[in-house]
Amino acid sequence: MNNLKTMESELQDLNSSSKPPPPPVPDDLPLLKPITTVFASNTIDLENKFSPYVRRDVYGTMGRGELPTKEKVLLGVALVTLVPVRVVLAMTLLVLYYLICRVCTVFSVPNREDEQEDYAHVVGWRRVVIVQCGKMLSRIVLFVLGFYWIRQSSFCAHQNPTSSSNEKNKSQPAQTGRPGVIISNHVSYIDILYHMSNSFPSFVAKRSVGKIPLVGLISKCLGCIYVQRESKTSDFKGVSAVVTERIREAHRNASAPIMMLFPEGTTTNGEYLLPFKSGGFLASAPVLPVILNYHYQRFSPAWDSISGVRHVIFLLCQFVNYMEVTELPTYYPSQQEKDNPKLYANNVRKLMATEGNMLLSDIGLAEKRIYHSALNGLFSQC
Repeated sequence: MNNLKTMESELQDLNSSSKPPPPPVPDDLPLLKPITTVFASNTIDLENKFSPYVRRDVYGTMGRGELPTKEKVLLGVALVTLVPVRVVLAMTLLVLYYLICRVCTVFSVPNREDEQEDYAHVVGWRRVVIVQCGKMLSRIVLFVLGFYWIRQSSFCAHQNPTSSSNEKNKSQPAQTGRPGVIISNHVSYIDILYHMSNSFPSFVAKRSVGKIPLVGLISKCLGCIYVQRESKTSDFKGVSAVVTERIREAHRNASAPIMMLFPEGTTTNGEYLLPFKSGGFLASAPVLPVILNYHYQRFSPAWDSISGVRHVIFLLCQFVNYMEVTELPTYYPSQQEKDNPKLYANNVRKLMATEGNMLLSDIGLAEKRIYHSALNGLFSQC
């Protein structure tokens, strides 16, 4: 026993000599750094790095900020009175348009070329009914959602943003012809409803959209091109070829549905313009740039860093929503831009950023996913 006590005392002396004693901790300091402090500092760093996806409205980051009492009261009133009415009306209009599309396609065989399926080839009175009813009902849905007035404007802008392109265009004869594709910035899923109400174009959509009840048939009547976003297999080139051919056909044939592309590939908060993918510019056809801007006082309609369900609920609770649309002149590419689709895409992007007072950003969808993951991790600590 005496030997054991001697060994313990020696070990204690060894540990005390190798490690200095820790400084005394004042009793008034917390044992751990407050999580709210860590969350605030990390959020600021994330917002600086991923600024195109930052929410700046009353509802805060991910729509999960602390709301003032007045806003809570307005939300409560809207949830009880406004939301049920809007949901019923919107669903009624959706079912109505589905039935119209069903009647107009009941004796038609869908086009199944290039692993796609659509009814864009339907002509005659059936196509007129599909398009005109689609435009009208889309505008009514926007009205139901609180977009009572949509300010639309168009003005003359420089044909190209670079001086070299301007000089080249001056030496060329005036170009005419229908644009093959509408190029728009992407802020919200509301963008699709607006473009349906205005020009009823064909979109590029995820393959799963074609299988959604009601919406699937409507997307096929629009002539949507379906892609599998999560896997870039051999069909990725095929989809790009289909898009290019559709754009060329729309440019040549006035009766063909015009294409509509969001070349950023994802949504932003509307203050920035992300890099453009060049797929919509491979056809070397003229494009129609359209800029969408959502003004707000309480809730931003931008679908940036907020979940879909939360966004829909808050949007339905908003008594009035605002949208401003600026349509730029048709952009005819120079020969240099036709030979270089990336240059063509970049020049159109610069023009839209200038005329829409938007900032250019170099990040994209991959960074948006990183931002969302980081935010989810921070909120899980609270």
